[in-house]
Amino acid sequence: MQFTTPVTISPSPWQIEPCERMLFVGSCAMVNPFGVMYNPVSVLHTVKRLSDAGQLPFSTDQPGTAVFTLGTNHVYRLIATGEIVDNCQKRPQKLFHEELLTVEQCAEALSEAIRLIRSPFPKTRFLLTVSPIRYRKYGYHGSQLSKATLLLAVDQVVKAFDDPTIAYFPSYEIVNDELRDYRFYQEDMLHPTDQAVSYIYERLSETYFSPATLHFLEQWHPIRKALEHRPFNPQSAEYQQFLHKAKEDYKVLKDKYHFEE
Repeated sequence: MQFTTPVTISPSPWQIEPCERMLFVGSCAMVNPFGVMYNPVSVLHTVKRLSDAGQLPFSTDQPGTAVFTLGTNHVYRLIATGEIVDNCQKRPQKLFHEELLTVEQCAEALSEAIRLIRSPFPKTRFLLTVSPIRYRKYGYHGSQLSKATLLLAVDQVVKAFDDPTIAYFPSYEIVNDELRDYRFYQEDMLHPTDQAVSYIYERLSETYFSPATLHFLEQWHPIRKALEHRPFNPQSAEYQQFLHKAKEDYKVLKDKYHFEE
């Protein structure tokens, strides 16, 4: 008897290697170059700023991976300039006009962001995904319409490029179809729990991480945990010995994989 509806993810024809150059832009990303970007136009703005500054983190002769995570198709346009802003910066609501991007507008923004990166860095691969976090302020029907717009836009982009190195990862479906239970949500009943996030990461890693990357992470996780440990008595001989061992293990791993700090 089966009590879940597992999301089927096809094997990827490409894989992420250890210490590969990556860029994360969008909702739910832990590291965003210019803050969290929720909509496709703001994702494009980030890519443009990095491109104009010569700061895209890729190499012309090595593969890299860009991950775009989309949260909403709602945007805010500054009335004074007519420009879509990435962050209202707590300015009065009366200064902005809220708009809904169409499927076509979302798709074009994503496509332009891909082209901006692909032109100088042709070996870059792309993962597009939609955040499963619902927006209560839109009303739940409005939130579903917003997510549906993003899903249709991403599907349109993937089909238009017809390139196996531009792929969709089903974060949205994993939470809403496979983990269809409130025990996988935090107290606000909107955000996934740490357990749900870990499961999404597990599905991502088994699809897109190479065996070498999985092996690297097995070695890296205990080292990172040791380096982040905060003892009650940091001056004790026992802790100093523990810290020295962790730093030595870190140096060995760094020398082996030649990663940048």
